[in-house]
Parts: sequence; C-alpha cells; structure tokens
Amino acid sequence: MKNDYFQVVRGGLNSTFQDLGRENLYHIGLPFSGAMDKRNYLIANKLIDNSKNDPVLEFAFQGPSLKYFGTKRNIVVTGNVNFKIIKKDNSQNEGECYRTIELDEGDTIDILSTNRSVYGYFSISGGFKLDKVWGSFSTTIVAQIGSNKGNKLIDGQDIKLNKPNQLSNKKLDFINSKIEFIRIIKGTNFDYFSEQSIKDFFSKDFEVTKLTDRMGMRLDGIKLKNIKKTNIKSEGLVKGTIQIPTDGKPIIMLSDHGTLGGYPKLGVVISADYDKLVQIPPGSKIKFKEIHLKDAENLHKLYNMETNNILNKIL
Repeated sequence: MKNDYFQVVRGGLNSTFQDLGRENLYHIGLPFSGAMDKRNYLIANKLIDNSKNDPVLEFAFQGPSLKYFGTKRNIVVTGNVNFKIIKKDNSQNEGECYRTIELDEGDTIDILSTNRSVYGYFSISGGFKLDKVWGSFSTTIVAQIGSNKGNKLIDGQDIKLNKPNQLSNKKLDFINSKIEFIRIIKGTNFDYFSEQSIKDFFSKDFEVTKLTDRMGMRLDGIKLKNIKKTNIKSEGLVKGTIQIPTDGKPIIMLSDHGTLGGYPKLGVVISADYDKLVQIPPGSKIKFKEIHLKDAENLHKLYNMETNNILNKIL
C-alpha cells in the first residue's frame, strides 16, 4: 500500500521539521534546536490529536506550498498566518488558523506569509513519516543534522506521511499575546559594562535587524560600552544569552545557537518570554527589563501553567 504524501510545490524561505528539540548534546556542539515558538508548536499537535513531541513543519515569513496525495485527513496551521487551500478543481478557500481543516486528494495548502510575526506551524493528522537523529526529529541546518537530511524543504521533493488519525472538527480561540518588555536576568559579565550603558540598555529601544535567524537575533541601537574586555575566553552558551560583541550591538542566542562564545554576556532572556521574543519581526522595536532569578522561575512555572490550560481547552 502506497504511503500518503505531500509534493513540495514551493519550499518556502525556511521550512524545517521541528519537535521539542534534542537534549544534553552541548558537549559535542549540538544545541537544543526544536520549535522556536513552543506554545504554538504544542497547540498544532494537540488540535489534530498527535503526540506532543511529533514533528511539525515550522516556517518563517513565507511558508511552503504542498500538494496532497492520499486519503482525506485533517491539517492545522498555528501562528498569525495567511494561507489558503486550493482544491482539486482550482477553487480556493481562505485558511483559518487554530482550527482543523479537511484535506482531500489533489488539494494544495499554500502558506503565503506570516502576519506581523516570524514563525508559523503546520501539522497534519498522523504526522510526518521521519526518522529521529540523536533523539529528535528537529532539523539543525547549520550542522546538517536531523530530519530531511538536515536540510530545509526544497521544491519538488516528496514528504511521506504516517497513517492518519480519525477526522475531527476542532477549533481554539487563541490570540498570540504581546508584552511591553522582554525580561532578562543578569549575565555572568554584567559588570563589564559602564553604568551608563546598563542604564541605556534598560531604557532605550533596540531594533530587530534583518540579520536574524534561528541561530540568533542581532539588534541595532545605542552602542553599549565595555569597560573591561571586549573578548573573553570562550564559554558555554544557553538559549536566550545576550552577547555584546566589539561593536557594542547586542546579539541574542536563539534555538540553533553556537554552544560556545567569546563575547561578554550581559544577560539572559527568561524562558517565559522566549516564545514572544522569537516572533518579533525585523524592523520592530523592543525594550528590556531586569528581573531577579526567583521571579524568572515563578514566571516560567506560570507560563507552563497557562500553556497547559490552553491545551486542556482543546477537547
């Protein structure tokens, strides 16, 4: 029996398979990777009754166009995304995020763009038929590791699918919320910077530049003055670390970040704000606010509770 599959009509700008990431491999230079926006990833799988760590297609800005061959099954798109379903007879239906949609043989889902955001997620009932690499389905392009031979989608390739779940009709009323500040805790080199630079960091706007991808987010704004050393011995990095290179412009380490770095670390973005951080598009302004470690821990617990409450609304 032939597997159901998608034919990739258009791969999109940066469409990769992601799950919750791979753990405990920093010692060999592999970051966690995984979905950039964890909450939207989890919602995508829950709406179509997939397991929470099943791989989904993550896309940035412009998504893929995929033609379907197989039995009727559900799909779902999460995030702030413009997309349409092109039926076999060439009629078109506007897509609606956060609800299940039935896809028939010969239909095409065309994910046109994200809307005032960066990442969206596409999941299908039963999931994509992929192999795990180092304990995860996630694709890490810079290391060429993971599903799809470590590469993003390319035009013309086929994507095999697992057996579908039962058809259902589910919808979630969900709005991607925004916050006024990105909250951080002090980094290990916080005292490397002048009092005025610290004041500027927490009072001035910074702009997200186009030099932003799954590895890191480069910011533009007032130059932060280092009063000790602009370069240090390379140390381990974690997701959300804010490094300040010699030009004084912050770089935030994201999900595919390098595991070592030699620039001073001013702070670390708290995990509760990470999903919102990665959805801020180039050209947008952001501000930072310092909080204490204990508050960051409490906010992490609260954010997980909120996520679970959202998922529990999906029956």
